[in-house]
Amino acid sequence: MGGGVAGALKRKGGKEIEEEARKSYPLPIGKAIATRAGMLKAKMVIHAPTVELPGSRSSFESVKSAVKASLKVAKENGLKRLAFPLMGAGVGGLSPEDSAEAMIEAIAEEKANEDMEIYIYTFDDDDYRRVKRKIEELCG
Repeated sequence: MGGGVAGALKRKGGKEIEEEARKSYPLPIGKAIATRAGMLKAKMVIHAPTVELPGSRSSFESVKSAVKASLKVAKENGLKRLAFPLMGAGVGGLSPEDSAEAMIEAIAEEKANEDMEIYIYTFDDDDYRRVKRKIEELCG
């Protein structure tokens, strides 16, 4: 857990999140695990990689796989609300629009929005505007 969302989780939630997650590493793309949430105001944290190696780039398909794996773990744990960062964007190299599109496709394919509230968080206002336009384009 160094850069991107993983680094932010460690800084805000405490090192126990990283320590628990490391027990399952390396975690392949398409798999997800849940850990305690440390100091975060959440029930748990779901970890799902979008890259094979630290520093490599995410792909549209790796983001879809990570989201689907996360949704599966969320359902297995009875979660009704789930908050995602823009997976694969930022350090992962995908544009906010491509990340959002991959995530929305995965959520739609899994029909997860039928029984779960799902939130997608952006890094800043510019990303928010870009993602909002993409969602409006995709969903009407």
